[in-house]
Amino acid sequence: MPDREHVRSRLLRRVKRQRLKYVAILPSFITLINGLCGFAALSFASRTVPEQTSSDTLGFFAMSGYMIFIAMIADALDGRVARMSQTTSSFGGQLDSLCDVISFGVAPAYLMLKVLRYNIVQAQLNPALTMFIERFVWLAAGAYVACTAIRLARFNVENEEDETSHMSFMGLPSPAAAGVIASLVVFYNMIPDFAEKHTWLYWLTEKVIVVPLPFITLGVALLMVSRIRYPHLVNQYMKGKKPIEHLGMVLGFLLMLVWNHQLTLLMGFSAFALSGVIRLIYCRFAKKATPKIAEETGNSPTI
Repeated sequence: MPDREHVRSRLLRRVKRQRLKYVAILPSFITLINGLCGFAALSFASRTVPEQTSSDTLGFFAMSGYMIFIAMIADALDGRVARMSQTTSSFGGQLDSLCDVISFGVAPAYLMLKVLRYNIVQAQLNPALTMFIERFVWLAAGAYVACTAIRLARFNVENEEDETSHMSFMGLPSPAAAGVIASLVVFYNMIPDFAEKHTWLYWLTEKVIVVPLPFITLGVALLMVSRIRYPHLVNQYMKGKKPIEHLGMVLGFLLMLVWNHQLTLLMGFSAFALSGVIRLIYCRFAKKATPKIAEETGNSPTI
């Protein structure tokens, strides 16, 4: 019995030593905005009624997507503010990951689930086929949430405090994965603006976006837990002195956002998600081609 009391007292002392006394207010507040925007995205998506055919349903989908985009802005700002004010802490990192699970894990998966549910009800398919599709969509959404949690946990373990080491990401970042899904949904809301309902263009555009959506969700989920490297765009292309072409690229992207932000966001997030895969395939083919070229010229490749 005395041994038990001794062990208990040691544990209580350890808990007291690890008790958190101070937190950085501004970075933590911005991080909480991230999580609250994710909750707002869930709220907007839940207000959709599958049996309703009005434009309000598409509007709720779009608002949910925009809340995810605002959460991305907060996620990009909190770490920057913490480093500028020299208030980075383990508490901030853990809080950021918890909010990211909501905004970039649960919210995009639930939004995709509701969009597919809405279209399945509108299509009035066979009950057996409807049940099969709904189960597959649920599986895709569940896999996405699980991969997001794994991605964030792995990042917390492998992350380094030094800012200079943050030049690339191992696996697709969770905000970029959520951006692919959210941009597709936001663009889906724009379809009635350029195609009248019940026309072949409206039908084709709708199916091109909606049908592949669960497969795209599975794809970006696998990219998150992969070992494919993705560049840190801010640190690699915008931080410090860069060629003037980089300024032109940023200006062109901003002008495209003003011209048509739905299409620009879709193209931007999709291109970023595909860039890692394309780079990996290119490097694999380049490595295979190098020995062949060296063999034809009679030279061995330099190492």
